[in-house]
Amino acid sequence: MPTSAPGSFPDVQAIVRDLLKKRPEVAEAYVDDAPPDGFDGTQLAVLVSRMGGAWVDDLHVDQPLIQLEVYGPTKSEAHALANAARATLLAATGTVYGTSFIGEVIEEDGPRWLPDYIYAGANRYVCILRMAVRTD
Repeated sequence: MPTSAPGSFPDVQAIVRDLLKKRPEVAEAYVDDAPPDGFDGTQLAVLVSRMGGAWVDDLHVDQPLIQLEVYGPTKSEAHALANAARATLLAATGTVYGTSFIGEVIEEDGPRWLPDYIYAGANRYVCILRMAVRTD
C-alpha cells in the first residue's frame, strides 16, 4: 500500500487537461485552467478547475472535485463539447496516467447551462466530476 502524503499527489488539473487534449472530439478547443488572452466566452474552450475534494488517508487516495466550464460559439456547440469532455473523463476510469491510477470518475453534476455574467456573449455549460486518483 502506498504511503503518500496529500502534498505528494500529482496535479489533477494537469492530468485532466492532458486527457482532454488527447481526444479528437476536444482537439479544436482551447483546454487549460485559465482563459486565453482575448477570451470573450464565444470560443471553443474547456476551463478545468479543482474545486476541492479530499485525501482519504486510509486508502491513500485523492478524491478531487473537478469542474469543467465549457464554452462555444453557440449553445449547441458548447453542449456538444461539454458532453465530449465529460465522456472523456468518465472513460478514464481504471486507467493509468504516468504514475497515477484513476480508479474512479463519478459525475456529480452533469452539464448544465449556466449564464456567464463576465462574458455577456458566452455560451457556457458547467459540469462537476469526482475522481479517485492513487499514486504509487
